Amino acid sequence: MTGVALQPVASRARTPSPFLLAAIALAGAALAVMELALAIPKDGGDIQIALLLWITIPYIAAGLIAWWRRPDSRLGRLMVAGGFAIGLSALQLANDLTLTTVGGLFDILPAAIFIHVYLAFPDGRLRSRIERWLVLAAYAAAIGLQLLKMTVGAFDSHLQLTSQPDLARAIEKVQLLSVSAICLVGIGVLVTRRRQAGRPRRRMLGFLVDSFVLGFLAIAALFTAGALEVSSDVFVPLQRTAFAIVGLSPIVFLFGLLDARLARSAIGDLVIELQRDPAPAELRDALARTLRDPSLSLGYWVPEYEAYVDLEGRPVELPASGRGTTLIDRDGRRVAALVHDPALDDERELLGAVGAVAGFALENARLQAELAARLEEVRGSRARVIEAGQEERKRLERDLHDGAQQRLVALSLQLKLLEKQVTDDPRAMERLGVAQQEVARSLEELRDLARGIHPAVLSAAGLGVALEQVAARASVPVRLEVDLPERLPEQVELAAYFVTCEALANVGKYAHATAVRILVVRRDGLALVEIADDGVGGADDSRGSGLRGLADRVEALGGRLEVVSPVGRGTVLTAELPCGS
Repeated sequence: MTGVALQPVASRARTPSPFLLAAIALAGAALAVMELALAIPKDGGDIQIALLLWITIPYIAAGLIAWWRRPDSRLGRLMVAGGFAIGLSALQLANDLTLTTVGGLFDILPAAIFIHVYLAFPDGRLRSRIERWLVLAAYAAAIGLQLLKMTVGAFDSHLQLTSQPDLARAIEKVQLLSVSAICLVGIGVLVTRRRQAGRPRRRMLGFLVDSFVLGFLAIAALFTAGALEVSSDVFVPLQRTAFAIVGLSPIVFLFGLLDARLARSAIGDLVIELQRDPAPAELRDALARTLRDPSLSLGYWVPEYEAYVDLEGRPVELPASGRGTTLIDRDGRRVAALVHDPALDDERELLGAVGAVAGFALENARLQAELAARLEEVRGSRARVIEAGQEERKRLERDLHDGAQQRLVALSLQLKLLEKQVTDDPRAMERLGVAQQEVARSLEELRDLARGIHPAVLSAAGLGVALEQVAARASVPVRLEVDLPERLPEQVELAAYFVTCEALANVGKYAHATAVRILVVRRDGLALVEIADDGVGGADDSRGSGLRGLADRVEALGGRLEVVSPVGRGTVLTAELPCGS
């Protein structure tokens, strides 16, 4: 029986014990009952307690679910801590000094925890240095300044060492305004993150991030109002609104989990779609629709190279952070890696179902990707061979220019000097003249050889000037048109040069042409070289001539060489060479 195994890239933390989760849930329920008990003797405190419960219960419930579903994320534990912190802060309403002291310690801490939750979503980890500094500053204000405020008598507590109301109020203003400023900066962080990520890939994820922004705004508005000591007619409605908004985040989170469970119904559609045997290129789209993640990408494992590649055989690097990655094994062998929205890490069952249903199709796509990777390696090897050969050509051309050519030039000068010394000997003069002609002929042949090995003028002056010299030496009249606004890459220039030289050599040998037109242009990211003659035609690049070697050179660069040569109607040779946009 075929089996598909699903593995996250990072090792998962141990799933919390059901007894631990149950104990925390019971503690949360007890905390809620205690909050209700505090509301009974308080006139008008029932609304405030209800709002505290509105935050406490959803945060603890959503946190426990997140902790259970994704134990390797700190987000669930942070949400549970936030729920308990807001619940314990309600102890300030008690008549007992000890309970009031405990409640006072937790007065501002929930805001710091909520800031941490908002910035650490979805994996529970802070991504940047500014996020870490913001959270650290929030905890410093919520804990450090709170302790300092309580010691100077902000309110009656066991921690009070002195009574300095003015100092306590000044500390409180600094505390509240600091947390407000942190929230405003946090909004900027979330907005920047949203812009960098583009349109939200998952609808509920977008709603959740929007609720975080509203939460930041609510906390900032509430704490600013507290620092400015606005009237109770303004502060109380603002406080209730802020509590209501902050309580939305876990509600949206729970709806997101429900939405994820409903998404599993799309597995049936995927089964039907896979029965049509979609092409590997269509498989990604089918998986993306099922997972509702347009950003989904696939990497296929190639054991020979011990690397992941895409369908074109290009290497794929698995992201170290910022994205979720799930490895898919089939029958104990690695098949592929899904790179997806990190929110999908909370939906392991959905990922497992998709991997099981699509396992066979992914294996087929992997085989195609492996074949493409082998072809890519062949192309790369051919390109490296050509590049190495070209480097050797350059070396030979330099050796000829700096060695044999220079010695022949020096010999020619010595013969001229010797000629002046034997002017009275006609036979010696004749022999010196013959020697000078032979040296000149050898020098010209050597220069032709050097140009054939590697054209120095091409490196120095560019393709246009080099082709002008080629056209001037051609045995057939040439009309040259070069339209290049800038230099082409070196390998492209070399390929275009040798294509032109070989084509002109073939025209001179076989075409019996009376005219040749050469066109070189850059168009749509391609360098186009076209050589057309009015000769007898009949050229064939498949019969092992120099044209086959040119085709190899062009194809090694990812280009294409085409020869159209009907008998009696001339030949048109076209080379298309990729050269960027």
